[in-house]
Amino acid sequence: MSRIEEALKKVSSQRTRVNQNKSTLRNKVDDAAPIRPKTVKNMINSLLDVVPLKIDHLMLATARDEKTIVVEEFNKLRSTVIALTKGDKFLNTIMVTSTASEEGKSMTALNLAISLAKEQDHTVLLVDTDLRRPSVHKYLDINPKVGLVHCLRDNLPIEKALIKTGVGKLVILPAGEAVRDPLDMLSSNRMKEIVHELKDRYPERYVIFDTPPSHPFADAGVLASFLDATLFVVREGKANKDDVVKALEEFKDHNLLGVVYNDARVFFKTTSGYYYDYD
Repeated sequence: MSRIEEALKKVSSQRTRVNQNKSTLRNKVDDAAPIRPKTVKNMINSLLDVVPLKIDHLMLATARDEKTIVVEEFNKLRSTVIALTKGDKFLNTIMVTSTASEEGKSMTALNLAISLAKEQDHTVLLVDTDLRRPSVHKYLDINPKVGLVHCLRDNLPIEKALIKTGVGKLVILPAGEAVRDPLDMLSSNRMKEIVHELKDRYPERYVIFDTPPSHPFADAGVLASFLDATLFVVREGKANKDDVVKALEEFKDHNLLGVVYNDARVFFKTTSGYYYDYD
């Protein structure tokens, strides 16, 4: 058994709900006063003025009404996430991270969010918290003037930065702009208040956070401390095994839902008897 397999087995057996420290931190956030009074009606009205997007990026397979292997795999992931997050307590704030860059975490977050949003019962908000290297807006081919950075730095009301995509019930909160060192922003009380506000205002909505890689920066670890659950992306042939094992150990106490093994080569047999590989 490989080290990654051993780590995944260990994570599977030790997956737990939010740890005591996380609960303590959440209690502090719960006690905080709301940023400012806003109504759901105002939020909805602000979204109705936005022109729906046409999502046609090649890698966003779930945005197209096609039955492909990729779409099917993300639908399976969606079903698994729903099963793991809907219990006695709805774990609706989920971060998607990876060990290093270029492992497909942003595409995984986007496709998962779209798949969830296409379900009749689910409204989804996707938040780009990879402030060092934001990419959600690029995949959606938009150029937002404001985003999460402006909500954090300038106290911009959240509803001013939301964008309705027109794909299912998917709404996004883009980063707005790149920040060289966003750790102070992401660990600030303002960020905790934003998470609390999103979770409290829409208790039945999934809020997916596309975060920076877990190494070498501390951003993902900070965010994990006040979000409900973590989904980890590992790309075959890209991630260093030792780094993956270390990262899984770090996140096992942050309600690690599981690992998405990205870009794995799968072989399947056609009716003619030939085998093809699929990345």
